[in-house]
Amino acid sequence: MKIVNRIDELRTMLTEEKANGKTIGFVPTMGYLHEGHLSLIHEARKENGIVVISIFVNPLQFGPDEDFDQYPRNIERDEALAREAGADYLFYPTVAEMYGERPTVTVKVHERTDCLCGKSRPGHFDGVATVLTKLFNIIGPARAYFGLKDAQQVAIVEGLIHDFNFPIELVGVEIKREEDGLALSSRNVNLTSDERAEAVHISRCLFKIKEAIDSGMTPEAAIAEGRGYLHSHTAGTIDYLEALSYPELKPITDVREAIIVAAAVQYSKVRLIDNVIIKTEQPRG
Repeated sequence: MKIVNRIDELRTMLTEEKANGKTIGFVPTMGYLHEGHLSLIHEARKENGIVVISIFVNPLQFGPDEDFDQYPRNIERDEALAREAGADYLFYPTVAEMYGERPTVTVKVHERTDCLCGKSRPGHFDGVATVLTKLFNIIGPARAYFGLKDAQQVAIVEGLIHDFNFPIELVGVEIKREEDGLALSSRNVNLTSDERAEAVHISRCLFKIKEAIDSGMTPEAAIAEGRGYLHSHTAGTIDYLEALSYPELKPITDVREAIIVAAAVQYSKVRLIDNVIIKTEQPRG
């Protein structure tokens, strides 16, 4: 695995790979890799001649009171894990390399941001779209791999790829979970022991809501029951617990459409997100 810090060097190397007929699969991350990230690398490895992973904690997607400085970082560990998972290139740029002194142009996301994480994190997805636009242009992948744990991000990336005409196939990979159901996250290490014990109820709540909707309960009623369950099983602050159409992220108007049930809970030092997507085409009442 080659570790590259400079944009021009990576472009030169990948141009040669493409000239040799290799397709590129790209896995963008902010590092502190876990099994969820590694599953993206494994999927990319199956479908592409070359796999590129980026590690970049992007300051543009953190608000002034968010955890940019606390976000876990361990590049030596990440290098070893990425190499073992089968990555060919690890792109690890500095903030100065990616943005210079300050960006003169950024991307503004207009749809799918007024709900879920976007509602309480203004500007977050603008930062995501800006850095991905840069990374897509630098790397030029055939396919890009994203975990569905952040399903709102996947929906927004779908719009970015479509609207900017990137010749990229978006591949969403299912959520990886701990044995007790907690969604894997780099931020889980910042939970206290009590918070970790409570956090499992986020996924349990979501699956209870899914079961209720699949059984014919209206999404509104199922969410109301789920909110009561979550309030009684965690001391964390519930940022949101919602059911929306997916990937449009609009109020549900057709009981046959795909639905996302998503939650975010704020603990003392970390905010956790999780979701389930209900894809059935059968009427649900």
